[in-house]
Amino acid sequence: MDVSGYAMCLPNLTRLQTFPFVEHRPIFCIEIKPKCGFIPSSAYITKEVKKKVCRFCMHQHLKAAKGKWKRISKYCPLDLFSGHKQRMHFALMSLLQESQNNLKIFKNGELIYGCRDDQEYLSDLNELACQLKPFFFPSNGLIGGPQCPKTILKELINVLTSTLLSTSPDTGRPANMKPIPVSQGRNYCEASHFCTEYLQSGKHKMESAGLPKGCILYKMLQAQMLDMLDIEGLHPLYRRVEKYLEECPEERSTLLLDGPYDETFFERLKDLSLEDDGSVEYAVTKIQQYRVAMTAKDCSIMIALSPTVQEECFDSRPLIKASRSSFMYSVSILDLDLKPYENIPYQYKRDSKIVNHYLKSIQPQEEPSTSLIFPESEDCTLLLHQV
Repeated sequence: MDVSGYAMCLPNLTRLQTFPFVEHRPIFCIEIKPKCGFIPSSAYITKEVKKKVCRFCMHQHLKAAKGKWKRISKYCPLDLFSGHKQRMHFALMSLLQESQNNLKIFKNGELIYGCRDDQEYLSDLNELACQLKPFFFPSNGLIGGPQCPKTILKELINVLTSTLLSTSPDTGRPANMKPIPVSQGRNYCEASHFCTEYLQSGKHKMESAGLPKGCILYKMLQAQMLDMLDIEGLHPLYRRVEKYLEECPEERSTLLLDGPYDETFFERLKDLSLEDDGSVEYAVTKIQQYRVAMTAKDCSIMIALSPTVQEECFDSRPLIKASRSSFMYSVSILDLDLKPYENIPYQYKRDSKIVNHYLKSIQPQEEPSTSLIFPESEDCTLLLHQV
């Protein structure tokens, strides 16, 4: 029980945050937990598969094996973060089909879709389409027939893609962070269902349109990429700090491991150098950057949308247009509590567990193709028995 006498008053992010005067209108909100949107390329990585398959896709195998989810999702974060509209559409449809805990939809603040693994997603999607139909096709533009749910979901995905790529100006203070260059190497995940089909169709290079610099996905990806060493490179730095604290426990507050997360803390995030001088200061800087990166990998995007009518004029305020309607919108971020310093050993063990399980789970799929290939030096004798 918290007996401190303090409580937090937080906004309801399922409502519009920029237009309080339209609070009486119907509003629907989509919560997306996109997870990590890049493939690590750290020199400290010991398993080559981590440079080919994203963490989310590997983790799906472990979750399915443990029974947390019945099916493996076709969603891959790298498709959503690609900026390539076709890949983004595939990623969002995959989230709708297997939402797990990565997608939820609210209508007037009440949950109407998400985290229902025990039911058939097709019937759920039909019900969702019925709930959203008045938003996308008002009374002057009714549609019907068997294609109706598919059309509505397509409209929803188009609106979500446009919102995620929108670059509305910030109202907060500028970060003044030096952009982290996106890796010039792999821009797709080998386990992505979209990419597998794309490459098998004869395309030998996965295109990436890139994200607009002002959009929410770009900002989130920049924060995620503060994890420049991967947990395998960071864990030795954690041990360095722990050893130092054993000798000088009074220095913990000086290292700002427990806050305050102020300007001094923020300045440390700007140091993108990877030259380890063996100091505790270097280790702490990389640890703090990792904590921020892990927070960005686990936070949620809240997209609130409310339909407008033709008579209204909102000047330069942001609007997203669909085929037969337009929406006022607000984009917010949820779950920004900084990941705890003490969580690093757990992350290190879990990373190894996820990777090892994935390698074991794909091994049987690889054995049949290789077992039929005999070495040239091996003699094979066919024995015939009388029947």
